Parts: sequence; C-alpha cells; structure tokens
Amino acid sequence: MNDRPTPDAPPPRFATLMVATANVLNLAQPGRHFYDGQDPYSQHEFDRKADWLGARIQSLNADVLVVQEVWDELALRAAVARSGLQYGFVSVPGAENGPGQHGAQGTPRVGIVTRLKVESVTSLADFPAAAVVQVPGIGAHARFERPPLLATLRMKHGQEVAVITAHLKSKRPKFLQDAQGKALEDRDDPAVQAVASLRSLFMRAGEALALRLKVVELLHRTRLPLIVMGDLNDSPHSVTTQLIAATSETAYDKGARDHALYSAWDVQGEGALRRDVAFSHIHQGYPEVLDQVLVSEEFVATSRRAIGDVRRVEVFNDHLFEGRDRSRSDHGFVRALLRLRLEDLPGGT
Repeated sequence: MNDRPTPDAPPPRFATLMVATANVLNLAQPGRHFYDGQDPYSQHEFDRKADWLGARIQSLNADVLVVQEVWDELALRAAVARSGLQYGFVSVPGAENGPGQHGAQGTPRVGIVTRLKVESVTSLADFPAAAVVQVPGIGAHARFERPPLLATLRMKHGQEVAVITAHLKSKRPKFLQDAQGKALEDRDDPAVQAVASLRSLFMRAGEALALRLKVVELLHRTRLPLIVMGDLNDSPHSVTTQLIAATSETAYDKGARDHALYSAWDVQGEGALRRDVAFSHIHQGYPEVLDQVLVSEEFVATSRRAIGDVRRVEVFNDHLFEGRDRSRSDHGFVRALLRLRLEDLPGGT
C-alpha cells in the first residue's frame, strides 16, 4: 500500500483502530480464593489494583483491549469503570459472575473490552484433531487450558475485523500431581525437571498449532483483516510463536504470505519511534517479549493485499521497574495503532 498521492490525486483517507493487549496478573474480586498458597485480595488491595489498572486502561485508550489472567469478569468491569472511558462491551467468557456463576475455576480466562460493534464472540476450547499432542506422563492434550477468544467486530465505517486473544501455556514445568494436588514425582530431581519442562513445551506447541489451524481457516474462509494478540509465553521468533505466525516461511515462499501473520512491531511505519526497550516481561533479571500483536497481510503496507498499515507500536513497561507487587501487573502492555484505507472499506469513497 502506497499512501503517497500522485500529483493529481487527493491524499488517501484512513480510519484508525487502536488495539492493545494486557496481562492483568490475577484480576479477581476481593475475598475470592484463586490459587492455593495465595491469599485473596483484601478490599484495600483490590481497590489499589482496580485503580492502577483503570489508570492504565485510560492511558491505553484502545478501541479494542484484550486481557489475560482474569478470574472475575466483575473485577474487570470495575477496573474499566475506574478508567473513566466508555466501553459498550466487556466480556470474559468462563469468568462470569452472577446467579450460579462464580468466576473462573482452576485457571484464569481471557477477555475483551471494546467500543466497536460486536458481531460475535466465540470461545475456542477444543483443538482440531490434527493439533492433539501426546504429553509424556499425561496423555492426549486436546483442549486449551485458557481458551482463546475469537471476536468479529465492525468498525464505524462498516469494515469487519477479526480479533483473537490468547494466553498460551507458560514455560513453568508441568509436574505430575494427584487430584488433591499432591506431588507424584520428585521436583528436585534434575531429570524430572527436564521432563516436566518438556511437558509444558508440548502443551504450548499443541496450543500454538491449534491456534495456527484456526488462523489458516479464517484467512482462507473470510479474508477479514485479522489481529492476534495476547500473552504467547514465548519470544516472537520462537518455534511456538512461528507455529502461529509462519512469518519465516514468507522469505522462501511468496504464496505463504496469504496465510502468514506479521509482528506489528516489525511492520510498523518507517516514521514510528522504535524504542530499544520494547520488552514486556522480566524473568530472573532478563527482559523478554511475551506479549505480542500479530496482524494479517491486510495491515502490511508493502503487500498486494494491503488495505491499511501499522502506524506505530508502543510498549508500556515502566511499571516493571517498580518491583513486584500484585496490585500491578508483571507484564508490560502493548498498544498498536492500525489504519484502514477508507476507499477500501464498505461504503468508502
């Protein structure tokens, strides 16, 4: 896409779309038990966390905000309310609160907050058969531990976009335990630790493959502009991230571009201010990029399918230097400003 007008042509007009992803670190209602070994939030702790998150939501000011690690939808709604911004849709499937609904159980969920019109939201729980993997000591891994969400959203000018938010399995070793949580193996044994790490890798790879198959299906079936965001728990060039994106294949096979995803950071406009500190997490003193925004070819300005571009990407990570505090988050938040050319949109002129 070339947004430089010819001498006799008017400059192109764009519709903008601000998107962001935020791992909010165990967002739960006060007094609600979520993990063994962790105390529930007191009312004071919850208020601090909701106030802090509300201020960050206000700073992000995203049209579409996806979130991870939510135990209670009500807690997210409280944080959104404290942002002072108006959002017409807040949803965390599997973490609802109401009659007979007590929030997420066992593991937190992902959610979406948006001011766009929502056409549909689907929770992706089960793997396609081709993505089922056999995990040593566990057996078939055929479901997401934290089901991703697929949302179809409509912009003000009529263009539909597809958004997926995901939170893949972490690198934390997966040790065997019984139904009561009692360890079934020696966690201090280096060999056991290695196998436990392999289990986590298998599980994350299976989730990445299942997500990849959904991406391919969407791009082949709908050709809607697609945005995949979330905590992928691995670096942009890792095997599991590339299972989802397949960007590396495009260097050798131009046909692969039609079903690849691209890091928004890599394809943002030349005029964007690129910061060297674009990490979103610090693990044992080492910065890493776990939280990512991936886009389909429609947002790659140099692509033949381009109907827009990535204007800029920002990482909000200053709080990572303030010390670990569960009233904040241990992840940086990532925001991307996308554009869609109006003449390419339904009803555009």
